[in-house]
Amino acid sequence: MDRLHFFTPVRIARGQGYPMEEVDSVSEAMVFLRKWPTGRRGPVYQCALNCCAAAVSGKMSAEEARKAFVGFARITRLLDDDMALPLGGASMDNVYALRR
Repeated sequence: MDRLHFFTPVRIARGQGYPMEEVDSVSEAMVFLRKWPTGRRGPVYQCALNCCAAAVSGKMSAEEARKAFVGFARITRLLDDDMALPLGGASMDNVYALRR
């Protein structure tokens, strides 16, 4: 695996009628971010873009850039619901109680 690939892809859900997208590397995240509408580019967008650029230049790990991209996807409500759930350990009742 190349140093710019994510250990776990980030699943993007644009909504009903759109296919789910998986972003598995820093370069794919940068392509996604560059296509983002100019009028919707705020500080969280800029942070994610800066982190991806830092990963490309070797100043940050791909996983750190992934965390910034996940934050962007969560804030913009593009993060697939399954990605927002905690991994293992918690009962589903507790998970759904937290999400209400």
